[in-house]
Amino acid sequence: MDPLKYIFQKPVPTGKLAKWQILLSEFDTVYVTQKAVKGQALTNHFVYNPVGGEYEPLKTYFPDEEVSFVEEDIVETYDGRRIFFDGDANFEGVGIGAILVSNTGQHYSVSVKLRFPCTNNMAEYEACILGLNLAIDMNIQKLLVSGDSDILVHQVLREWATKNTKILPYLYHVQELIKRFTKIEFKHVPRILNEFTNALATLSSMIHHPKKNFIDPIPVRIHN
Repeated sequence: MDPLKYIFQKPVPTGKLAKWQILLSEFDTVYVTQKAVKGQALTNHFVYNPVGGEYEPLKTYFPDEEVSFVEEDIVETYDGRRIFFDGDANFEGVGIGAILVSNTGQHYSVSVKLRFPCTNNMAEYEACILGLNLAIDMNIQKLLVSGDSDILVHQVLREWATKNTKILPYLYHVQELIKRFTKIEFKHVPRILNEFTNALATLSSMIHHPKKNFIDPIPVRIHN
């Protein structure tokens, strides 16, 4: 009967490797260094958990997989103006954007880079305030405010409460701005329907402003 051979998979310091090999050779034991811990762990899992005869492969097709989301149509009729807003806080900085859409479909866009640190929720409120101020400056009385921040919409509608000391001043300010309109509604929309505003916020966050008081204009081309 051949002697039993063992495989040690725990890494061993290089200085002790030769000494260990000499000691283990007496017992006909072979030492093999471990190359990939994660890969070996996965292999061991498959060895000790073989696939049984009742295994059935996972069916990755779903009957309704073509449906991305079910949501209210965003192009529904509305007798006022629309505002879309979005904020983006990333490692490059914080950017906010808002787009006002007129009754005739004309878009008025504005974006700003914030030069102070803030969270994503704070950026969303900053973007919402930016859009509301844009509508106030254009003397708009009826407004539909749309954004992909579910938290902001529910908080403004008083459906969700918040005790966050950083968010409360924003919430109070938005509620004061709401009083400037004769009719205003807030609506949550999926991110896929807010891509243009999200792009404005992301681009704004990536801009590196010089230390001077003005910056050169950035040309933007729209391709149909």
